[in-house]
Amino acid sequence: MTEVGPSSTVSRVIRRIAMTSICLVMFLTFMDMTIVSVALGNVQSNLHAGVTQLQWVVNGYGLTFATFMLLGGTLGDRLGRKKVMLGGLLLFAAGSLLGALAPNADVLIGARVIMGVGAAASEPGTLSIIRHMFPDRASRARAIGTWAAVAGLALAFGPVIGGILVAFGDWRGVFWFNVGAALLIVLLAVKTVPESSSPQSHGLDVPGFLVGAVGLGAMTFGVILGETDGYRNSIVIGLFLVGVVTLVGFVRIERSSKSPLLNLEYFRSPRFSGAIVVAFILYFSIFSIFFFTALYLTAVIGYGPARIALEFVPMAVAMIAAAVIAGRRVAQLGPRGIMAEGCVLAGAGVLLSALLLLSSHPSLWLMATLALAGYGFGSSVVPMTSVALSEVPPEHSGMAASATNTSRELGAVFGVAVLGALVNAHLNGDLTHRLHVLKIPKNFISIIISAVETGTVPSGVGPGHGTGSAIENHVVEAAYGAFRTGLEQSLVIAGVGMLVAAVIAARTLGTRSERRGEAPFEF
Repeated sequence: MTEVGPSSTVSRVIRRIAMTSICLVMFLTFMDMTIVSVALGNVQSNLHAGVTQLQWVVNGYGLTFATFMLLGGTLGDRLGRKKVMLGGLLLFAAGSLLGALAPNADVLIGARVIMGVGAAASEPGTLSIIRHMFPDRASRARAIGTWAAVAGLALAFGPVIGGILVAFGDWRGVFWFNVGAALLIVLLAVKTVPESSSPQSHGLDVPGFLVGAVGLGAMTFGVILGETDGYRNSIVIGLFLVGVVTLVGFVRIERSSKSPLLNLEYFRSPRFSGAIVVAFILYFSIFSIFFFTALYLTAVIGYGPARIALEFVPMAVAMIAAAVIAGRRVAQLGPRGIMAEGCVLAGAGVLLSALLLLSSHPSLWLMATLALAGYGFGSSVVPMTSVALSEVPPEHSGMAASATNTSRELGAVFGVAVLGALVNAHLNGDLTHRLHVLKIPKNFISIIISAVETGTVPSGVGPGHGTGSAIENHVVEAAYGAFRTGLEQSLVIAGVGMLVAAVIAARTLGTRSERRGEAPFEF
């Protein structure tokens, strides 16, 4: 195994540049989970994309990101973490180029799928390279704190940067930004990031990858499809059955494999499995803020991209501050209390945001509640990541990183899909009921719902400002009222989910002296 540590001949300056490069890789691929949220309204009006297509613009990236993550981490361990990371980043750039040139929503979704595969190859390397660059626990703690701060920055600044790019151009600017940034990062990293690998005598677990990818893909696709077609749909049920059967097969393959894609023995550790579960819940919940809140502020409140970007600035600042502070606190107090506390604060922020979004002018107070959610989220990410990496040996750092990242990506995809199903249910069921009450003819109801879903509502029409007729104003209020109700329910579920994550963290991580007789948890 090639090990790169503080005693390496690489100078301190070069090491800092390498760390910066690694964080930039993570920043770019992670930010792309949220940067498109502000551009969705522009994509909708420009390409006349429906709500389902908009969600696939988000989910197409997350689906492939999650499905191929385990393979990306394992390939990095075997072939070279730097090599796989930078190769994935170039694929990410190629997908971004296709997205920038996309003539319609379907091509844009395909571009996002390619970008997701590239990100899946790149992101596990960011954590596993840090694990090898900083084998000492104290220096690794500071590095992971930096990584987590940048992760929070990427999530929160996605809408900010996206809003600026759209405000000064259009949605295509987001993808051109990705192309330029990816190429610059490759140039910066190719000479500074050290290579490390862990060659193994056994071959790659191809059956495990194929079966696991089919299982994860089927389950995720089933959740996404069920959002629009209903979870009683025969195709959706079939996808879930395929997912369950193949994932059971994946477990059997991994247990008997000499070189498993995912070593299931690590899940015997309550700390490792607890961190993985918390990662899923956190990202399931936090993406309700980025996706639905941004879309709501655009469609209902009428904020432009720059205004939405401003709304998310306090959240970004709070995430960064929380991650930096959490790294030091975890080193002193252990991970359990900090992670549980962060989940509680994040849940409170989301629940308060749900209340504020009922107002027609939520701005200043919404900034405060988003900041609270961001601070709690940033506080949770550091201990969650640190525990997962510390519970596995260095030679499997890529596997641990990819397991954590897979869990959070699945959480993000499932969150957008499941919570999006609630929003769609209200756009169809609740809105239909409201329009019946208004005695709107049946042949017009489908036209109205289609206009709301595809973004073809006439410009300037919104709550309280229709074109003048009383019936039109009632229809507008009914449409946006249905959207508001669906959003409120989604955020409540997300907030309660974070409170549940706090309980899981408190019960599974244990205290510093409870690590099955091992040395106390420290960095």
